[in-house]
Amino acid sequence: MQNFLTPAQIVAELDKYIIGQHEAKRHVAIALRNRWRRLHAPADMQAEIVPNNILMIGATGVGKTEIARRLAHLADAPFVKVEASKFTEVGYVGRDVESMVRDLAEQSFNRVKARRQEAVKAQAAEAVEELILDALIPAVSRPAGAKTGVGFGGSGAGEDDLPQSDAELNERTRERFRQKIKNGELEDRRIDIQIAQAAPSVGLMGAPPGMDESTLSGLQDMLGNMMPKKTRKRKVTVAEARKLLLDEEAAKLIDLDEVKEEAVRQAENAGIIFIDEIDKVASSGGSKSSGPDVSRQGVQRDLLPIVEGSAVSTKYGTVNTDHILFIAAGAFHVSKPSDLIPELQGRFPIRVELQSLTKEDFFRILKDPKNALTKQYEALLKAEEVELTFEDAALERVAEIASEVNAEVENIGARRLHTVMSRLLNDILYDVPDKIGAHARVLITAGLVDERLASMVKNRDLSQYIL
Repeated sequence: MQNFLTPAQIVAELDKYIIGQHEAKRHVAIALRNRWRRLHAPADMQAEIVPNNILMIGATGVGKTEIARRLAHLADAPFVKVEASKFTEVGYVGRDVESMVRDLAEQSFNRVKARRQEAVKAQAAEAVEELILDALIPAVSRPAGAKTGVGFGGSGAGEDDLPQSDAELNERTRERFRQKIKNGELEDRRIDIQIAQAAPSVGLMGAPPGMDESTLSGLQDMLGNMMPKKTRKRKVTVAEARKLLLDEEAAKLIDLDEVKEEAVRQAENAGIIFIDEIDKVASSGGSKSSGPDVSRQGVQRDLLPIVEGSAVSTKYGTVNTDHILFIAAGAFHVSKPSDLIPELQGRFPIRVELQSLTKEDFFRILKDPKNALTKQYEALLKAEEVELTFEDAALERVAEIASEVNAEVENIGARRLHTVMSRLLNDILYDVPDKIGAHARVLITAGLVDERLASMVKNRDLSQYIL
């Protein structure tokens, strides 16, 4: 159902978590719906329709990353966030920009594998039940003797040639124990099970300089698979055995080649790559000087073929980036979007400027979203059976203080609210449950906010130390 949301429905879903920024939400909603439209277009046109990549411009803490992350969650799509500035690090300088596509393929593979394992969970649970039963009641060739409590005599010595009746009796005992396992009566019984050991990590010394990360990773996997598979015995409870064996048995029931193919398909057609801090690789003021600006332009030129559309080799197969949606974001305080190289600018045709957050926005951020900070703190204290409530006047005062500190020190957007709320509630969080016991009710009033936070704005020197 999530893949078929209309643009208006996508915006409505984003509104539950992100306050304001309606223009940005409209653009990402259209981009997401266009993917569904492309997959339902005539086959000859599907390859021709390219995504409209988006460039978000706005200060830190206004919701750029959150919009992209929530969009990926809505679309149930593989999502990767990378910092463009990491490609300018000393000794890095644009090297292996393709790693973002490999990370996307890795995430896509893990998602598809988890979904397939979930589909065969019932079947895997039956196989695990049989393994646990075998550990509890040994096979008929090695009778359990007195352990079963159903009339076996002796320790099993000299009983290699058992009559048929003993085999039937053994089967009846197994059925009785199978029922006990199903009913959860044996969860604390300790048994010996064989657990597969993870393949040892194979390191490669002195890899050739031309070998890329994908080839190196593939070679390591191949060498790891050539090593003999080992198992080790562990003594655990039935409940622990069920957890340990379930994933192992589920993995045996799925076709990994199919999973890889599906993962590549998902990455190519539904993947979203969020490139943050893209302004850090823009040459400030279009400078042509040598030094850092040269490496920044080099990173842009390395990014260009990935965004334009190219084939990237991953250990799950070749991923074509033609239809991956790229969302770039940056504050652009020092540089401007026009400082990016023209070719890269052309690959981000949709530009949207996110607005700085006002005092009213802060108030709504504290009150409206499903994951609002106030609701998070209420949930934390509810675990201690303490009821925490906020007056609207108190939230208005918190919003006002956060806005003032942002204006005076450094504007870090909604992230300022984390600091302000932490400062406001730290004493209460410390006193629960020692001084404030269970079933207590704590009301946060405007007076309490002023008492705890007034010094934060008045003392400018102190404010400089507040993030």
